[in-house]
Amino acid sequence: MTAEPGRALREPGPATGDGSVPAIFLDGVRFGFHVDGRQTEVIGGLDLEIAPRSIVAFVGPNGCGKSTLLRVIAGLLPARAGTVEVEGRPVTGPDARVGLVFQEPRLLPWRSAFANVAFPLEVAGRDREARERRVTDLLGLVGLRDWSRARPAELSGGMRQRVAIARALALEPAVLLLDEPFSALDSLTRERFNVELLRLWERIGATIVLVTHSIAEAVFLADRVVVLSPRPAQLVADLVVDLPRPRRPGDLDAAAVTRTAAEIRAHLEGATDDAFAVAAGDVPAHAQPDQAIP
Repeated sequence: MTAEPGRALREPGPATGDGSVPAIFLDGVRFGFHVDGRQTEVIGGLDLEIAPRSIVAFVGPNGCGKSTLLRVIAGLLPARAGTVEVEGRPVTGPDARVGLVFQEPRLLPWRSAFANVAFPLEVAGRDREARERRVTDLLGLVGLRDWSRARPAELSGGMRQRVAIARALALEPAVLLLDEPFSALDSLTRERFNVELLRLWERIGATIVLVTHSIAEAVFLADRVVVLSPRPAQLVADLVVDLPRPRRPGDLDAAAVTRTAAEIRAHLEGATDDAFAVAAGDVPAHAQPDQAIP
């Protein structure tokens, strides 16, 4: 199933098909930056709605705006135009309803794993006893309770990413945004973490939006795979993954997975990554995508 570029298969509206309010609602969202006196559009009028408790994967060529889109949903970057809503309420800035995990864990190196997870709770003014209970529960949830006193330098890359996920869950967000969280891991470890992520999702009940360059990962994890065009990002396809849950690594051999993966590749065929555009001189290498167009 494909969509007209920039448009979701379902028309955006105040409710999903079952009458519930969408976890994420985007209507005509645009974002861009200034460089050398020119305006460059990164997100080109995107419409999308995501149902509560679902997992949606964004795939697309490098530099198309996937990571920027996550930051707009999280309220870290302001949309130049359009509407961004979480659970039916506008996103106007950093929002406690949304947790964001970056490709790099970005932990505070002088703090222990426990103190890193506790940091959002401290900023929110939670009392010490409540913080300690919450952090202990979260470290147990990601399998790191025995490593609570370790600093980031004493943890493996996968363990640091687990701490980052626990920190993102500290304020009990309704939406968890993951920006290629396992890309630095080897393939076997990444496969194991994908299974653990699904188990975590079953327990926390949050909506998850995942950016990934791995088609196999997108199909294995997601209920829907949203394919984005080269910059400016527009919706090229919105594909339903016809794979029952719970899922196991062996499911990657299923015919439905192969069919969906082939369809994703077909939509990505011919797309040019920004790295090639820069090399060809089409895009300035010093462009700053985090500078919004006024």
